[in-house]
Amino acid sequence: MKVDLHMHTTFSDGLRAPEEVVELAIAGGLDVISITDHDNTQGVGPALLAAGGRIRVVPGVELSTRWRGDSIHVLGYFVDPDAPSLTAHYRNLHESRHVRMSRIVDRLADQGVRLTLDRVGDQRASGRVPYTRPHLARALVREGYAADVPDAFDRYIGADCPAYVLVESPAPEAVIATIRSAGGVAVWAHPPLRQMEQLLPRMVAAGLRGVEVYRPWSRRVRKAVATHARRAGLFATGGSDWHGRDGDGDLGDFFVAGEDVREFLEAGGLQGPGPS
Repeated sequence: MKVDLHMHTTFSDGLRAPEEVVELAIAGGLDVISITDHDNTQGVGPALLAAGGRIRVVPGVELSTRWRGDSIHVLGYFVDPDAPSLTAHYRNLHESRHVRMSRIVDRLADQGVRLTLDRVGDQRASGRVPYTRPHLARALVREGYAADVPDAFDRYIGADCPAYVLVESPAPEAVIATIRSAGGVAVWAHPPLRQMEQLLPRMVAAGLRGVEVYRPWSRRVRKAVATHARRAGLFATGGSDWHGRDGDGDLGDFFVAGEDVREFLEAGGLQGPGPS
């Protein structure tokens, strides 16, 4: 069984629609995937419909948090996409990201970059998708202010740039509670190794169930993350964090063996090799 539990669509900062992601995953030989868009679950329904029993699609989401200045992301799997707790989270985050993007656009104008909020919004799949900096970066490229997305971040909207504005985010414990109230399983996404010693016990106490261990990073980092997870009694998950960007490769190039994430699959009732 080939598993990839971390991918994004046009309902956050991915470049492919959910239906396309499903078809690409099937073409890549994957058996189980999860749509984990940032701070919304709008892509889950279209992906489930597109799957048509040909591939297992785990309803997921990647929620943004902040702890001691670091961006911390928590994945929620097997969630009810329409749960009231998730809806409230999306609404609050959508409002804060709208305010933040307006401020960034104003700061860019002070630097001579004339870009309206509407032009940034054109990069989203719908008006219900929260603004992200990748949306803005693509708008800057389209309008000729940057050569490509990395250039846009380097010159205009990276964390060290004058136009950067920090977005308000809840604490990790709060989003774990949100995931649990939506019937989901909380997993720490791509954890910063330097933060695990101090933050992991707090997240476990809040109800964290797993850690993203298997992903395209070095063997040394993977081994260290796996050791932390094992000592905390957490199961391992993994995924490509695929966005469809240049350099991401094809879906299926990276996968996790089903046996390596057996505890996770069992937690969601996914047993056996076939689609459901």
